[in-house]
Amino acid sequence: MSQTENTPGMASTKPAKTQGFTFNHSMIRIKDPKVTLDFYSRIIGMRLLRQQHFDDFSLYFMGFVDDAKLPADEAERKTFVAKLSGVLELTHNHGTEDQADFSYHSGNEEPKGFGHICVSVPDLDEAIAWFDEHEVAYQKRPEEGNMKDIAFIKDPDGYWIEIIAHS
Repeated sequence: MSQTENTPGMASTKPAKTQGFTFNHSMIRIKDPKVTLDFYSRIIGMRLLRQQHFDDFSLYFMGFVDDAKLPADEAERKTFVAKLSGVLELTHNHGTEDQADFSYHSGNEEPKGFGHICVSVPDLDEAIAWFDEHEVAYQKRPEEGNMKDIAFIKDPDGYWIEIIAHS
């Protein structure tokens, strides 16, 4: 039986009451959904799993799921998406897309906070060529720095996306 790593502060066992808990999603705020949804779908390959629109804001849930697996029924889709892991919620506060100088704090400038999300790819070199072909902005290319097996790209809002290989 495999065990997770242990370090000070780590509980020695998983509490029974947390059985079935799943890390579902992280949320980032976006300026312009047309630009950001295009990036995450066309460049990263995520699909729009679900969306909700309210008076002042809209929510877009993105993930790596085959379109054919998404239920058409809204209630079934809501339940399906709630059970997934690795979902990215993009929150758009209406009107920000019309403000030329508007931007969100990426978390990587002072004061630092949120750092990045991570996408694993089958082949890092092929992914880098794909990003280069589409003129994606980099924070760090694989050949820069000490860590040659990762890259950091930036989404349209300046959030960092770590790119690692899983093969």
